[in-house]
Amino acid sequence: MAADPAPSWPVISIQEANSLIAQPGTPLAVEEGTINGVSMKYYPEAPPTLRFPLEASAAHADRDFLVYENERATFDSHLKAVSHVARALSGEYGVQKGDRVAVIMRNYPQWPVAFFAALSVGAIATPMNSWWTGEELEYGLKNSGAKVAIVDPQIYERIREHLDELPDLETVIIARETEEERNDPRVKNFEDIVGETNDWNKLESLALPEADLLPDDDATLMYTSGTTGRPKGALATHRAVISNFLNSMSCQARMFLRRGEAIPEPDPSEQRATLLSIPFFHATGSFAVLIPTLMRGDKIVSMYKWDAGKALPIIEAEKVTAIGGVPAIAWQVLEHPDRDKYDLSSIQAVSYGGAPSAPELVSTIKKRFPDAVPGNGWGMTETSASVTVNLGEDYVNRPDSAGAPPSAVDLKIVGGDGKELPAGEVGELWCKSPSNCKGYWNRPDATAETFRDGWVVTGDLARIDEDGFLYLVDRAKDMLIRGGENIYCIEVESALYDHPAVMDAAVVGIPHKVLGEEVGAVVQLKPGKSVTQDELRTHVASQLAAFKVPVEIQFQDDPLPRNANGKILKPDLRERFTARA
Repeated sequence: MAADPAPSWPVISIQEANSLIAQPGTPLAVEEGTINGVSMKYYPEAPPTLRFPLEASAAHADRDFLVYENERATFDSHLKAVSHVARALSGEYGVQKGDRVAVIMRNYPQWPVAFFAALSVGAIATPMNSWWTGEELEYGLKNSGAKVAIVDPQIYERIREHLDELPDLETVIIARETEEERNDPRVKNFEDIVGETNDWNKLESLALPEADLLPDDDATLMYTSGTTGRPKGALATHRAVISNFLNSMSCQARMFLRRGEAIPEPDPSEQRATLLSIPFFHATGSFAVLIPTLMRGDKIVSMYKWDAGKALPIIEAEKVTAIGGVPAIAWQVLEHPDRDKYDLSSIQAVSYGGAPSAPELVSTIKKRFPDAVPGNGWGMTETSASVTVNLGEDYVNRPDSAGAPPSAVDLKIVGGDGKELPAGEVGELWCKSPSNCKGYWNRPDATAETFRDGWVVTGDLARIDEDGFLYLVDRAKDMLIRGGENIYCIEVESALYDHPAVMDAAVVGIPHKVLGEEVGAVVQLKPGKSVTQDELRTHVASQLAAFKVPVEIQFQDDPLPRNANGKILKPDLRERFTARA
């Protein structure tokens, strides 16, 4: 149940707050202009390219920036390492503006160094999924035409037998190498350039190589998660990636104005710390976490593999202020049986996206961490991560919303006839923002389908209320149709989440000879909780029409299967159900 807002809240409307934040001459000012031939709103005061925040990070020289197990890199040592790798790329390895440099590894400290080194010389940084198989990596490297790949040893072993099929790939640089020698002239060693993480502070301070960069130059090639079909490379500019951060900043500033408070100035004595539970190669990990952290002078703490039990002592030791990722990760921390054994009082924010979240989650956050700001949002790879963010009181009072857009973002709901629908009606969500990608790499057909005159056609079914708040209903391709009736998976999942014993849930279609599909569900319960299938079905039936109630609910102790981007692998779950007659 939503908490009662403060008597004076909200002091101003969403539209009034957006207008104040976007005033001319302010850091988050918004103007109309032409970007890549399309008329749209943009941030005129934005840093011009991603080299700017990288070079500006020198102001935080002695602060820790990257922490991984017993390895630590300050902002100064990170910048030194980036400059050395950038010089090697543009010098010895012949990387020029527009070349693709693939970055494929776990969340090691070497990942941001490789990423920013590529960006700083004008290359297109091309993160790839470190969970991919050798065949999938071959596809990504071939599709992107990567000239250089910077990988960890596990990734190298996966691509090793595919190198002969990749003539464009001139150099493979292995970070954290364990073997003495690789008998391939294309293979180089990352540590030969910069040494071990804890020694980066001993490197000579070098200026970044000269690079002629403009805001609308290509910056990143980020592959979609590819739960169905081949992943597509979404091409983003420097302006798009930076605009993502400014979209989020605008939503954060709006929270204070809605309270009637002044937007706080950054406190130079305070350093926030994020425990990174999602991969850097995901748009959220790199665009919504890594780049803002660099710009603010904050700290990122990463783990070899996410484990809530192992995360608890890290939160205490590193004074972590922000956790989250996808809702399931937030639940795992909130409900972990060892939670009270550790001091988690440093947590100031719990935010997530990328999957449906139960309205109960926000109330649980407020109960466990009364002073923490809960947050949810919506975005996608094609929008360079976050577009809307729902924070603080707005989230507490609209826990089923993904938030309202900032001034630079236009959203609309489109019906099957291509016309915009009025407030409250469900249709397909379209988004126009300076953070939108340009299109898909070497896929003009898919680009024409998804990117239309500055708009991204999202494939999400949604509605927008009278105040501008966005409510996700389902993925258009994930909606079930039972006997001609549309069933939105999110609606059923939300009803399941509403049960106090349920921690995670996914709804899938069970093939049916007559009806086409029926509703099936897979559920993970909270530790120590129990509920029967019949009890859960009765609970859902108390909220939804009978035809939406799952005919079968399966339980499992382990977390639901997800890809590296946090999306539930529903095709895997569908295979568990037997078709019905």
